Amino acid sequence: MNRDGGIWIQGAGELGSAVAVCLVRAGYRVLLADTHLPLAVRRLVCFAEAVYAGRAQVAGITGRLHAAATAGFGADEVVVIVDPQATQLDRLRPAALVDARLAKRAPSPPWPRALARIGLGPGFTCGADADLVIETHREAGAGRVIDHGAAAPDTGVPGAVGGQTQARLLRAPAAGRLKPACAIGDLVRAGQVVAEVGGLPVIAGLDGLLRGLVHERAELRAGEKVGDIDPRGASIDPRAVSDKGWAVGDGVLRALARLGVNGG
Repeated sequence: MNRDGGIWIQGAGELGSAVAVCLVRAGYRVLLADTHLPLAVRRLVCFAEAVYAGRAQVAGITGRLHAAATAGFGADEVVVIVDPQATQLDRLRPAALVDARLAKRAPSPPWPRALARIGLGPGFTCGADADLVIETHREAGAGRVIDHGAAAPDTGVPGAVGGQTQARLLRAPAAGRLKPACAIGDLVRAGQVVAEVGGLPVIAGLDGLLRGLVHERAELRAGEKVGDIDPRGASIDPRAVSDKGWAVGDGVLRALARLGVNGG
């Protein structure tokens, strides 16, 4: 096992990006892999945005899109590639892999046992799908390093923000691409049309700040999450990494230390 190599993070969404920022700050060399049309909602805190724009910045750390076949691990900034099947793992031989896709099921096929494997959230079982698991559920202790068993099961209910759960989420009323009527950071009102998908309106369920909205090029299925409204309103910075993101990132750092995988 290459204990001093780079860290491969599969999934460049909100939590994977928070982990990447924590690792870069700690001196690790980091690569993030995602799909060719990521479905990240909180795009201002997601390196997945680099897939669309070529570059993204999260908490002062820059991520740049590179060609998967020639990419290496970034130093001082994050390398982003399109590689949903992790075809470059054998070539790059990372010291550890962090599965941040939040698929809420065991990876199939499983990650190679030769890697130090860290799974985020439900779906992973220590010793089977991952060496260590990081809790992502707030009430169960987000960021807790689990070395036996699994993370708290998926409840199907999003975490409460400002006392709101399901009402704060925006979902696609049909399949298609999103046509926004508002931008991330806008204040919206309950009943307001925020966007449309497949010719049908996406309507705000409450007053608040539009904290996230998927990219216009993303291919959506009916019922898919496309946006997030924060009922706390103008006091919220949509470019700020969440407390949960920082907690999970810190948990990954502690897990890497336990696995003997070194940073800078």
